[in-house]
Amino acid sequence: MNELKLLCEHFQISLDQVLEIKSEAVLFQAPDINEPEQDFTGYLQGILKQFAYFNSFKTRKLSYLCKDLPIWYFYIFPEIAAFKTFCWIKTVQNNKEYADKKFSLKEFPFNECFALGQQILKEYNRIPCVELWNYESLSSTFRQIEYYKDAGLFSDKEDFTKVINSLRKTIEHLQKQAEVGGKFFPNLPGVVSTEPYELFINEVIIGNNTIILELDSTLHCFINYNVLSYLFTKDPRFTVQASRSFRNLLSRSSNISSTGEKFRNKYFEYQFEKLESLKK
Repeated sequence: MNELKLLCEHFQISLDQVLEIKSEAVLFQAPDINEPEQDFTGYLQGILKQFAYFNSFKTRKLSYLCKDLPIWYFYIFPEIAAFKTFCWIKTVQNNKEYADKKFSLKEFPFNECFALGQQILKEYNRIPCVELWNYESLSSTFRQIEYYKDAGLFSDKEDFTKVINSLRKTIEHLQKQAEVGGKFFPNLPGVVSTEPYELFINEVIIGNNTIILELDSTLHCFINYNVLSYLFTKDPRFTVQASRSFRNLLSRSSNISSTGEKFRNKYFEYQFEKLESLKK
């Protein structure tokens, strides 16, 4: 029995799977469960390591149900990257060293985090993917900016304006990616990833942040919890069902990549209007 336990731990599978017992139990891994105090740089390094691993496979496809905008998209431009990093550390991780701090681009540029975010984007752009957004995918970021403004947590008005402008550039870039049906860096507009990219919008369902990843015909599922953490499983009963549910949502959503110009413009105009309302 002890040998069986060691095998399960080594291969990270459940005893139910080994014995082929039909139960409703599903084995999940929580990669950072033993590192609750991990710093944010380490967190980003973990994402980068994961994406580099994904790209080691010959065939890969990522399907992302986005309740919120994927974290790496906030690292396209430095000002919004610095703000989001500060917000995650101060407000989400509740880092005591930031308790009495106000956000300042000069004091908290987070250059190392921005560099890591750029590397994550580079790896992400190599993965064929389908993203499913909703009308609220940017709302949490809008609310964070509004809260920091109303609470006087921006060191000065100029930083607030720079963050707003940086977020606008981010949204404009994401709109352009949807238009061309490919991912690229804004400083290299002519170098579009050859990997397929599709963006869908669902007007009704918000769902949660879930990634379904296919690596050499094996499905993996990542589910977000506690804002920044995630659970992971390869259990085929769960991953197949999650994949089926995602495809079902896609069939009831609008594809705004490459085609669908009218709906694409309508969607992004809605986001721009919400962004502009923060200036009032």
